[in-house]
Amino acid sequence: MAARPGINKLVVLQAAIELADDMGIEQVTLALIAQKLKIKTPSLYNHVDGMPGIRKDLASWSLSRMKDQIANAAIGVSGEKALIAMGLAYLAFARKHPGLYEATLSAPDRDDPAMLLLADEFVNLILRVLEVYQLSEDDALHTVRGLRSIFHGFVSLEIKKGFGLALDRDASFRYILQTFLNGLKNPHA
Repeated sequence: MAARPGINKLVVLQAAIELADDMGIEQVTLALIAQKLKIKTPSLYNHVDGMPGIRKDLASWSLSRMKDQIANAAIGVSGEKALIAMGLAYLAFARKHPGLYEATLSAPDRDDPAMLLLADEFVNLILRVLEVYQLSEDDALHTVRGLRSIFHGFVSLEIKKGFGLALDRDASFRYILQTFLNGLKNPHA
């Protein structure tokens, strides 16, 4: 395969994104990316730092886009409405990018300041919305973990086709989330 002009890091990452969403992030290889771009595998090293670099870039891209999508969903609303809108945005991102969604699940590398900042921004976004509940710092962080567990659990089951009943999944997601949020009104009852 001859080198193709116009290949750059962004083009390589876009190819990796498409493959991840089609096949799952664990299936993406340098050879598949090169094949998709119609270039030789070693040529990719001119643009990316191997598969570890691609996975890191995909995680960063995914978390950044998901954070933006969730933040945009909360514009103009607050409290429960904002959290439900954010949850639905999270679900929408995972549905659109199932392979990339997987890249957002690991805790950020403690040696990567950019990823740490991005992860902190993501958590702080949710913490700001939770301020209306006047939770202690620890309770607010427990709540973030709870929300993430609801979001991820639902997404994981949906991606794996775990919901077989003919019942509106978005309605189920709203119901579960609303039930959790109702508990925040009296968290230690």
